[in-house]
Amino acid sequence: MNYLKQAIFLLIVFSTATSMAQTGGYDKLGMQAMMKGDFKGAVSQLEKADVKNPNNAEVLKMLGYSYFQCGDFENAISTYTRLIALKPSEYSAYYYRGKARQNIANDPKESLNQMRDNFYVSAIKDFTKAIEISGEENAQLLQNRGIAYKDYAIFKSYKVKKATEKTACIALFNNATSDFQKILIIQPQRKDILSLVDYVKAQITSLK
Repeated sequence: MNYLKQAIFLLIVFSTATSMAQTGGYDKLGMQAMMKGDFKGAVSQLEKADVKNPNNAEVLKMLGYSYFQCGDFENAISTYTRLIALKPSEYSAYYYRGKARQNIANDPKESLNQMRDNFYVSAIKDFTKAIEISGEENAQLLQNRGIAYKDYAIFKSYKVKKATEKTACIALFNNATSDFQKILIIQPQRKDILSLVDYVKAQITSLK
């Protein structure tokens, strides 16, 4: 678990501790399952807690995270959307909703295949909002948005037929490079990011 994900997980757990102590029940059992890494068990308990109290932001935060960890990205998206409606400044909700949307875009079910374009665009918007709330110096958020730009550009490059479509792909690749360069200002020794920059440059060259 990388630093940002670990920090968000701990924030979820600690921010819910007080309310769990007060309410007990399914939400407490869900948190205990999360602490053990049993996210399927957590979903089972937290869904019951959600039925009992559907506007509990802390339950939604844990439930969305548990859905995400189970690979149930569609339910993660809907749960984080509900959480955002309650807490519009919850940047972790935008982050994980963006990740879920990106995962669907990269590996969609057949029923969602025609919506890949929308999922990429929505993922980028979510990462942008998370960056806006958290700050430009969050390397993990910049990396995720940069990768989303890259993946979206690759997806669109398969369909390039017109000069305007090629220009649009190159613009997406340039956006990815911009985010990666921001990371390198903060963390100049990131070999993985340097590799991504080289990869994106090669993709741009192939389109020219």
